[in-house]
Amino acid sequence: MAALKYAGLEDTDSEEELPPGWEERTTKDGWVYYANHLEEKTQWEHPKSGKRKRVAGGLPYGWEQETDESGQVYFVDHINKRTTYLDPRLAFTVEDNPVKPPTRQKYDGNSTAMEILQGRDLSGKVVIITGANSGIGFETAKSFALHGAYVILACRNMSRGNDAVQRILGEWHKAKVEAMTLDLASLHSVQHFAEAFKSKNVPLHILICNAATFGAPWCLTEDGLESTFQVNHLGHFYLVQLLEDVLRRSSPARVVMVSSESHRFTEIKDSSGKLDFSLLSPSKKEYWAMLAYNRSKLCNILFSNELNRRLSPHGVTSNSVHPGNMIYSSIHRSWWVYTLLFTLARPFTKSM
Repeated sequence: MAALKYAGLEDTDSEEELPPGWEERTTKDGWVYYANHLEEKTQWEHPKSGKRKRVAGGLPYGWEQETDESGQVYFVDHINKRTTYLDPRLAFTVEDNPVKPPTRQKYDGNSTAMEILQGRDLSGKVVIITGANSGIGFETAKSFALHGAYVILACRNMSRGNDAVQRILGEWHKAKVEAMTLDLASLHSVQHFAEAFKSKNVPLHILICNAATFGAPWCLTEDGLESTFQVNHLGHFYLVQLLEDVLRRSSPARVVMVSSESHRFTEIKDSSGKLDFSLLSPSKKEYWAMLAYNRSKLCNILFSNELNRRLSPHGVTSNSVHPGNMIYSSIHRSWWVYTLLFTLARPFTKSM
């Protein structure tokens, strides 16, 4: 008996255990039904408990539903290269009228982009993500693509962008993903990107403004503006303006600004309380990398709030998000001191 219990084969007489001759199956839309091979009949209620159930969410990562020549549904596991007629979602079923679970935090600092979108079908959705060849942008792009969305990686470095595309296709060959050139330090490049995207004649459901620079030395862009301000804020501001008409036609749509908690530690007003434009694009003498970053992130949030106020009546929402302190990212690559600081501090930070 102990050996059977160890193997998980003991006779538990559980009400969830099916009687001999019965089989659990699922419909295409995820409802569970039961087939009796002896009496050649099917029913929605569990033959023992009488409960109705449905699968929780969509197929696990890497799985795809197909139909054979006879019309029977089967499932393909692209990760382990196998097929089965048993729905993998049957391990995660819920009752038709479940009791409301107690309120708790669903996600925490260990959650991944794949877990956040688990069970979502984003087929037909078009997504643009700036700075998507590495870090947060790449993980977000991969998760969207592997959940069915058509994802455009807007990258300054096309070599790295194409490498990121191949990494996603390596996980799922049917992913709809491509890289396009976008250099936020050039307003001409932003304009060219917007025109190239519009020429595709596709909608735009999600625009994620993720690209950013941190700790960069002072320099001016080709447009004569301080680079941190232009890359982190003004370039995205211009991009949204150029794509606003597409977003409105694609509603419901959304814009996501990846900002930072560090926006709290700066100011962009002068002593009289008016906006000080010299603080946004400071001279080399007045420049400090950390303050420039903080100001650009504050601009992100102010822009997102105003954008939501103006466009939400037209079906386009805008949100700003703080991705977390000391998150693994290459944003601090510009200066080795910041890389060292992040590395030393990360073990002592708290996951929310």
